[in-house]
Amino acid sequence: MFSFRSVVLTALSTLAVTAALSSTADADDKTKEIEKRFAAADQNQDGKLTAEEAKVLPRISSHFSRIDKDKLGYITLDQIKAMSR
Repeated sequence: MFSFRSVVLTALSTLAVTAALSSTADADDKTKEIEKRFAAADQNQDGKLTAEEAKVLPRISSHFSRIDKDKLGYITLDQIKAMSR
């Protein structure tokens, strides 16, 4: 026979696992969306976005200089992913 406490603990554990899985799925969806938008903005497909290319991504464009920490004149997908975390 189950005690009330064991039922509550089981329910809480289930909720925690569900939340963790949902969070992972949300993060995966966010990553895929970032990759998709980056690819669409990267007009010459060189794996880098210049400030001009980034203009179609307003949020990225407004933070371009902050993302381009090394002042190379471009940003990469990895830099954008790091910023989004």
